[in-house]
Amino acid sequence: MEIQTQHGNLIGNTLTMAYRNLLKTLHNPDRFMDVIIQPVMFMLLFGYLFGGAIAGGVQAYLPTIVPGILIQTLLSAASGSGAQIREDLDSGVFDRFKSLPMAHIAPLAGQLFADILRLLVATVVSLLTGYAMGWRPTVGFGWIIVIAALAIFIGWAISWVFALFGLLAKSSSMVQSVSMMVMMLLSFLSNAFIPLKTLPHFMRVIADANPITYVITAIRQILAQGAWNNNAWIVLIFGIGIVVLFAPLTVWAYNHNN
Repeated sequence: MEIQTQHGNLIGNTLTMAYRNLLKTLHNPDRFMDVIIQPVMFMLLFGYLFGGAIAGGVQAYLPTIVPGILIQTLLSAASGSGAQIREDLDSGVFDRFKSLPMAHIAPLAGQLFADILRLLVATVVSLLTGYAMGWRPTVGFGWIIVIAALAIFIGWAISWVFALFGLLAKSSSMVQSVSMMVMMLLSFLSNAFIPLKTLPHFMRVIADANPITYVITAIRQILAQGAWNNNAWIVLIFGIGIVVLFAPLTVWAYNHNN
């Protein structure tokens, strides 16, 4: 009975902290922009500016850019986890949480659970924006759910990396600056927006080794073939590996900070 009560408290405390973090997202323009405004802005901007030059038109470019903007948006949303954790640590909020009758791990668990919901919102907004611009996937709705779930899982796995960085960094501004730089490099040094064959050789080598390239390729292949493929397995295993490696490190860093 005591174990069940402890589990119940942990789940209840985690949901409460997740709700708190979602409220912070809604009331913070920067966090709100990451999950709603950014995918709309970049989809419109990149689609209409570069669609003609790269693919001959917006409609022909959408199958390329929709997965690219989706993953870029999820990277941006995942990177916000570290900054929010660092802000809470710097403001002393976590210290106040320790004085409350709540599970010790709940603030961290709540942040990462809220990330799933933020990533879900970002995914829906990205796909709906592409649809509004004329993107029409040739596969069934079930495969859209599959690629959305895969993308959200990868985004959530990466949020563990940024959460660890947020716990170890010296300031939230440092977390934001480094996270933005990493997000831009991973997004633009990949096949998110252009065919890799157009890149110089040394940049193509980097782009080919970029894990984001594998994620986007897997999503595009699923959307084109309506089938799970080898790249999708690689991406799924890669995401699981990130969680297995970084989740214990993040929990250790959290306990060390508290």
